[in-house]
Amino acid sequence: MRIRHIITAATLMLGLGTSASAETLKMGLITPPPHQWTKSANALADAIAMETGGRITVEVFPAGQLGNEAQMLQQLQTGALDLAFLTVGELTNRDPNFGALTAPYLVANGEEAAKLLEGPTATGLLDRLAPLGLKGLGYGMAGMRIVLVSKDAPLAEGGTVAGRKIRTVPLAQELDFWRMAGATPTPLPLTELYDAYANGQIDGMQIDFEGTYNTRFYELSSAVLDTEHMIFPMVAVTSARKWQGWSEEDQALIARFVAEETARLRALYPQIDAEYRAKLGEAGVPILTPGPEVFGSAVEEWNRVWEDKTPILMDLRQEAAQY
Repeated sequence: MRIRHIITAATLMLGLGTSASAETLKMGLITPPPHQWTKSANALADAIAMETGGRITVEVFPAGQLGNEAQMLQQLQTGALDLAFLTVGELTNRDPNFGALTAPYLVANGEEAAKLLEGPTATGLLDRLAPLGLKGLGYGMAGMRIVLVSKDAPLAEGGTVAGRKIRTVPLAQELDFWRMAGATPTPLPLTELYDAYANGQIDGMQIDFEGTYNTRFYELSSAVLDTEHMIFPMVAVTSARKWQGWSEEDQALIARFVAEETARLRALYPQIDAEYRAKLGEAGVPILTPGPEVFGSAVEEWNRVWEDKTPILMDLRQEAAQY
């Protein structure tokens, strides 16, 4: 990373990349600087600056510096924001088909999740972004979803998540899932999550191993439930308005580097999950491995409801069955 910055700076000092067509692109995302999505965004910025000799640079704004995802989506639509890594939450609120990617137990693990996001059904969904003023460039992902339960409300042997206040994202499919499980879904921004968990505003959350460790949520948890029950996709997008103004050469260059970086991200997460799971074990955190029964009858009920609402779910299931 440091070598790339040195080379880019040297290139600029030599007078390359200082033409009138030089452009700085803004890229937004909600994850904090230590998160892998932010690291990947910075790597993307380095690669584009290196390839273009500094003619195109990307300024990365992590941790919601440009607003929440709804606000960033509006900025993308107007062209005030060029690029973003978005969760499927805000996209699903505008097109429920994206939420089918979060179906419970759609895949068994991170490797299968990566394959599904590379498949024809998921990639075909990207075409549905055009009416939203977006150009879809590919998928990343975070770790498979797990559940934390607080020290104040430990899980009884053979118990379920019913009766808990579970932090989740404001995504219709996820909200339905937790209600069907007998829990109270409680959407909260990441910046407020630690305090809410500490003061009992919530007594559980849906997250991944990386977030559990890096934000020290495990210190407030009686156990980690290693359920791996959902994919958490990320969609790499650009403003359709800005995309139309770029040359074909620059379109191809940006698309290529985003595709390469999101592919690396998908490949990384199974390893990231394993590494952070091991770190939590070393920290002495109890890690339980309950099956779907920990969610009561929610999995079956959710499938009945959402297979009717989003028939694309059946296509995803057919693909996943081949893995």
